[in-house]
Amino acid sequence: MAEQALIEFEIAVETFRVEVENFSRLHHQRLGPMYTRLDELDAQIAEARAARTGDPEDLRKAQEARAIVMPMPGIDELFHDWIDSDGLSPEAAAMLTEQPVRPPKRVRPTEEARKLYRELARKAHPDLAQDETERARREEFITRVNAAYGRGDEALLMELAQEWAAGPEVPEAELSESEELYARLNWLTQRKELLTVLAQELEESAIGAMLRMAPDDPDRLLDEIADQLLGEVAQREAELAGLVQ
Repeated sequence: MAEQALIEFEIAVETFRVEVENFSRLHHQRLGPMYTRLDELDAQIAEARAARTGDPEDLRKAQEARAIVMPMPGIDELFHDWIDSDGLSPEAAAMLTEQPVRPPKRVRPTEEARKLYRELARKAHPDLAQDETERARREEFITRVNAAYGRGDEALLMELAQEWAAGPEVPEAELSESEELYARLNWLTQRKELLTVLAQELEESAIGAMLRMAPDDPDRLLDEIADQLLGEVAQREAELAGLVQ
């Protein structure tokens, strides 16, 4: 019971970690340019104010604001995820031509992917192994399951489910002697403490906190943040226009 409860907790933590990671990616893809625009406007406003007043403090603030603005990335950094063994991907090549650019792929596991992941994690979890050989097999398999779930690859998860079902049937480990039981319970306690810390860090992170505001409709949350940022951009542009007149 203790082992199964820990596995369920670990599945929940890993599921939330993937959701936070994917939401962070979508957040950066969609809202990153707006944050960059706000930083640039803040720098321009500070520079315009310093040019007007000549005050040393205003000059210092202008330098600090300009230092915050992200520099234009180099070609390697810009296309870091789009370069393969054959050179630039079609997406990157399109950016250097007049071809339309395909937006970055949205990654978010479907309900079916979540279901498949939970089922596979329960069946193939390494803690259910009876010996080191079986544990190694399960760890290798779960690594592939985690990677597929992280990409939201439902088709691959289905293939992995079929692969596991066709594999050798190995009985789950059973706790026996008292010394082994105490050692196992001690390990379970430590493992739960580590997972609790990880879960708390995820929940308290900026992205985790935002995701918990709208767990069933993160797209709506992104829309709301985008509207808010557009309003802030408009305010900054009006303020800058007033300073440079």
